[in-house]
Amino acid sequence: MNPEEEARQQIDELLTACGWEAQDCKALNISAARGVAVREFPLLSGYGFTDYLLYADGKAIGVVEAKAVGSTLTGVEWQSQGYIQGLPPEVPSHRRPLPFHYESTGMETRFTSRLDPEPRSREVFAFHRPEELVRLARLNCQLRGGLQSLPELKTNGLWPVQVEAIQNLERSLADNRPKALIQMATGSGKTFTASSFCYRLVKFAGARRILFLVDRNNLGRQAEKEFRNYLSPYTNLRFGEEFNLQRLRSSAITDTSRVCISTVQRLFSILRGEDIDEEIEEESWFDLNTSLVREPEPITYNPAIPIETFDVIVVDECHRSIYNQWRQVLDYFDAFIVGLTATPTAHTIGFFDQNLVMEYGHERAVADGVNVGFDVYRIRTKISEQGATLEAEPGFYVPHRDRRTRAKRYAELDDDLTYTASQLDREVVSASQIRTVVRTFKERLFVDIFPGRTEVPKTLIFAKTDSHADDIVKVVREEFGKGNDFCAKITYRTTGKPEELLQSFRNSYNPRIVVTVDMIATGTDVKPLECLVFMRNVASAGYFEQMKGRGVRVIDSDELLTVTPDAKRKTHFVIVDAVGVCERDKTESKPLDRQPSVSLEELLTLAARGVATEDLASTLASRLARLNCEMSDEERESIADLTGGRDCGHLAGNLLRSIDPDEQGRRAAELADDLGRQPTEDELTEMNRDMIAEALQPFHDPKLREALLAIRRLLEQTIDEKSIDEVLQAGHDTQALERAKEIVGGFRQFIEENRDRIEALQILYSRPYRAGLRYRHVKNLAAALKTSPLHAEPQQVWDAFRLVEPGRVRGVGGKQLADVVALVRHAIVPEEPLVPVAQTVSHHYSQWLDEQERAGVRFTEDQLKWLEAIRDHIAASLHIERDDFELPPLSQFGGLGRANELFGDRLQAILDDLNARLVA
Repeated sequence: MNPEEEARQQIDELLTACGWEAQDCKALNISAARGVAVREFPLLSGYGFTDYLLYADGKAIGVVEAKAVGSTLTGVEWQSQGYIQGLPPEVPSHRRPLPFHYESTGMETRFTSRLDPEPRSREVFAFHRPEELVRLARLNCQLRGGLQSLPELKTNGLWPVQVEAIQNLERSLADNRPKALIQMATGSGKTFTASSFCYRLVKFAGARRILFLVDRNNLGRQAEKEFRNYLSPYTNLRFGEEFNLQRLRSSAITDTSRVCISTVQRLFSILRGEDIDEEIEEESWFDLNTSLVREPEPITYNPAIPIETFDVIVVDECHRSIYNQWRQVLDYFDAFIVGLTATPTAHTIGFFDQNLVMEYGHERAVADGVNVGFDVYRIRTKISEQGATLEAEPGFYVPHRDRRTRAKRYAELDDDLTYTASQLDREVVSASQIRTVVRTFKERLFVDIFPGRTEVPKTLIFAKTDSHADDIVKVVREEFGKGNDFCAKITYRTTGKPEELLQSFRNSYNPRIVVTVDMIATGTDVKPLECLVFMRNVASAGYFEQMKGRGVRVIDSDELLTVTPDAKRKTHFVIVDAVGVCERDKTESKPLDRQPSVSLEELLTLAARGVATEDLASTLASRLARLNCEMSDEERESIADLTGGRDCGHLAGNLLRSIDPDEQGRRAAELADDLGRQPTEDELTEMNRDMIAEALQPFHDPKLREALLAIRRLLEQTIDEKSIDEVLQAGHDTQALERAKEIVGGFRQFIEENRDRIEALQILYSRPYRAGLRYRHVKNLAAALKTSPLHAEPQQVWDAFRLVEPGRVRGVGGKQLADVVALVRHAIVPEEPLVPVAQTVSHHYSQWLDEQERAGVRFTEDQLKWLEAIRDHIAASLHIERDDFELPPLSQFGGLGRANELFGDRLQAILDDLNARLVA
């Protein structure tokens, strides 16, 4: 077959899978099936033949243009467009011209709906089913048309950031942008925002079904609760009362569901036609520290789940959920994709086509009162940083503990054991190190960390492993002299119902302290949290931001008092850094393919889950070969009994043979003989994957995995009960504080020395305050500051004041050039709080509006929009003049001409008044 014939064969197979019966034109029978694809159908004179004419319910509905594999398809859309015009008049059709056309190579397919307001082709995983095209052809308004005519957003119950996010997203969807990314700081209501825009898409745009995708079950439960509780401002009904909401617990997607909530793991298994172990849904694979999940298991078309199943996919915590296997789930459906995240990485932004429709970081959220800021309290100990040496002494028996069973045995050391900080709590447990950190935390809690308080604030401790978490819980209870209710462990291995314990942590007095590994590290809402203790390091910048995000959430003072009786309000949270996590450089995103070391337990877990990659086979083979050398004869026999006589050496050899190029070449030759031709690249790839999967199959047996993990030498931890740790430092980050003091002192000196030289300072020093400060003055001032011996940016100075004078700084500023004005005023009059200029302007503007209202002045809605635009211009530029109306964004409102129409003779007086009042 030539390349085009091969393509047509693949297209036939794909059409058949999607519900179309492929027929030759000579054997035409349009009643043979609901959907019929007729090959080489003749069109009107001058139009030639269409490769496929699609019939649905006995009427023509679209065409398919076939091209050889490797052809670029956007360049042949004009052919398809011509074919839909050339249908003979006697042929019955759903619409004229035909509404749909495809271009396909069998490997790549593009689809265009001529019913869209601005028809634009898009890549699709497969063809739509016939009944879907019939449904679309019968609609009075397509989804993309509905997106352009959404009613005005009702903003009651929404924060300004949520209003902005929804409006920006809806503009992006109306422009038919296939992907959109929403970055909103932790605690700013991402899921409520999603509930709001999903409701509008279903209610007003005609979205038939929306998928809300999470990467672990507890986030799915939270999302379901948020959606069910959403109260519509349009009907006063809850989401679940008005539309069917489904959280997937099986493979069945109900026909009537309008919003479907699922883990990406479950949906992946559904598309693959496989059963799922529900435990896999409890933990994000993104959190699995491994380099071995690289090559995604391929997804093929599943007739039970057509590509049109969802119109919109909302991806929660999308910085995690777009990687590896999970990305295929998103590529499968013909749907808009909306990402939600607090910490987008460069990879995330790239995946969403750089369409960041909302950017709302932690700094803005703190300034707006949506988040609280944080302080860092550092605890440094000798063993935490330097490790220790446990000396071997005759007759001195050292405890050794099995990592899984935690059973202890006692044995002499053959040699001195020197361990480093990185080995702590994995190979060696230093009881003194854990106790020293916890004891220091307790002793400094009410003196330095939360001075004046008497109740232990709600505290979350991040541990390295489940076993490490157990050790910490034990020490915390002992050092604080409290019982089981005071401190609890919540990890994936917590028996019973971790969700109920988590609910108590949120809403009840106890537990005061919770120890976790990953379960509460991201995406879990515990508003009363005031303290995060890091007893583990984190390499990923994004993951660290997510973990910090557990503390940023605001909480009503009365609600906080119910769980922490002596907490008047939550003004900030404290990171207690016991490992230097705040000081280390971090990667921009979690490096799934850059972990040099993976535990045997993780390797076996991956094999059990069906992962079949060369990296996994190679690494597991190496680990088994090393283990085989250390095993006793009895242990080798126990493994052989489970595997039909194969010990670890045999298992390792099979794994290595599965990735041996020579062995793969031999199998390829056998395959070629069986096929009577040379195998294709796809067939060779599939064969190699099958070889690896076959070699990994013995590890699907849980008894073998358990036996390997029970081998004492690989699972033991040495417990150092002898080395006594000591505190090196306990206090707020002194280096940062000292540097901040230097910057503050240098800034005060700079403005004092230049008060008569720099025009902006002359104006700001004048008393009473002299008008005339302009943006150019402030720009020159900032430039002079940067070139001064201080070499400081405004934001650096602002952050320094926040550290040195935390009680006098209101909000996060310094990013806007205008904030230099606030910095200078505070330096001149230290008694006045340091407030971002935008916040000051907004406050003065509200006062001005109130005064106008009391004076009987009423503004129309259009006038108020203009006044807000003027306010924002003054906040950024400190002053406004008539010429500014001809520049964006004011020019977009109609410029000076429109302003004169709205305000008439009052315009200049209003401008003079606002110029004088807002920045003053």
